[in-house]
Amino acid sequence: MSGEKKQLYRLEHSKPQVDAFYEWCEQQLLRNDLTPKSPLLRAVHYVLKRKTALRVFLEDPDVPLDTNHLERTLRPIPMERKAWLFCWTELGAEHVGIIQSLISTCKLHDIDPYTYLTDVQLQVNEHPASRVLELTPRVWKERFVDQPLRSDLYRKIEFQSA
Repeated sequence: MSGEKKQLYRLEHSKPQVDAFYEWCEQQLLRNDLTPKSPLLRAVHYVLKRKTALRVFLEDPDVPLDTNHLERTLRPIPMERKAWLFCWTELGAEHVGIIQSLISTCKLHDIDPYTYLTDVQLQVNEHPASRVLELTPRVWKERFVDQPLRSDLYRKIEFQSA
């Protein structure tokens, strides 16, 4: 479905549902039987604070209706929490989280994480800090994926197998 058709479909079918949901949320704020610590009231406040962000999919046809693809990509992170106990320090765990995030982002963009990480590590010392965004996986795929730098180890393995 084209972007314009998708947007019209969402406006016709989803917008009335979304509007009704937010109207219901507003009505819940008027209830006297809910205490400020009520889970329902807390959830309603949470949703209403994010109303603009949650309605973006109605205006932009490129925004997916859900974040399932992102959640699937990030799923290994909580599953590896026990392994992170062996990072020894909070800084070590933070670095593991950064690397895990980069690997997940590479997978989202169909990039081989090993190739990406090797190339970026070889480029990072000579790459201008003012253009560091060029080394993010999405931009890297557009600019450098055709000619990634390889480590000497990779060349040795390539040479031995030939």
